[in-house]
Amino acid sequence: MVVSPRGLRFWGRYFPCTVGRGGITSRKAEGDGATPRGTHRIVGMLYRPDRISAPARWGVPIGPGDLWCDDPTHEDYNLMVRRPFPASHEVLSRADPMYDLILLTDWNWPYAQKRKGSAIFMHQWRGPLRPTAGCIGLDRTHLRWIAGKISYDTRLIVL
Repeated sequence: MVVSPRGLRFWGRYFPCTVGRGGITSRKAEGDGATPRGTHRIVGMLYRPDRISAPARWGVPIGPGDLWCDDPTHEDYNLMVRRPFPASHEVLSRADPMYDLILLTDWNWPYAQKRKGSAIFMHQWRGPLRPTAGCIGLDRTHLRWIAGKISYDTRLIVL
């Protein structure tokens, strides 16, 4: 998969996508809203079983107690955690459909460097031309199609 100004290219097709409101950067930092440039592995797939079926056999279901720690001072920084959780976090089981399907990249994972930025996901966008907080946003149908085709050796290249 390659993200360029033209969109996301995968399996010979182009898909419109959005990136972070801070643009694309080689100097990613927590809270900058930017998408990190580079080559990233896809290391996981999370999905809401109450809303969609598993897009692949290796997808992991998420529910109301699942969170993602975005507190750079906490030992669980940039890891999935469960509630109750005392530190800053993002709720994965959102009221909107944005995180119904998440492809996890290896950005700053599994050994997170403090303040280098927490998770970079591929997830459903808010709409064309509407930036993310640093992730890659895609149309729901396109994201689901991509999720069904990725494999262990799939890489996300952000130019």
